[in-house]
Amino acid sequence: MRFMEIVSRITGFSVPVFGIQWNPTETERAVARRVLTFLEDRRVLYVPSEMEVPSHCVESILRIREFLTFELGNLNSAAEIATSLQAMRAACRKFLTTVNANDRAPVIYGAERGHYASWIFNGAVGELRGVFGIHIALLAAKHGLDIEDELATIIPAAAEDE
Repeated sequence: MRFMEIVSRITGFSVPVFGIQWNPTETERAVARRVLTFLEDRRVLYVPSEMEVPSHCVESILRIREFLTFELGNLNSAAEIATSLQAMRAACRKFLTTVNANDRAPVIYGAERGHYASWIFNGAVGELRGVFGIHIALLAAKHGLDIEDELATIIPAAAEDE
């Protein structure tokens, strides 16, 4: 998905993107690019959840959380990008709590299709994707970055798309 298409889906900015009043630092832009590149390869964020193995999803989300923690550790806490990274990391923790995944312990969620546990698991995946979609759109729009089409499927739809 191209940058201008992503920007068209974002509302609530009080200044134009890349306006005189705000320009992202190269450091923040580089972090945003690394984060988006990493997330583009995380199938748990965009592949239909019924095609995923729950334990693989948990492992992927643990890796995402570790990556975000690493990137946050290298940022100034006042960096504007930190808010999005913290929100995505919190969504990872919430997912792991919801599915009761205690750091790489076996996960039984979704093992039987139609079982109520699969509903909990799929709901948690959907909630995680919702949070990530918002923050991925913000990162891409604020820093003028394109993202792969697969990952773009979790970006909130534009009003006219509804």
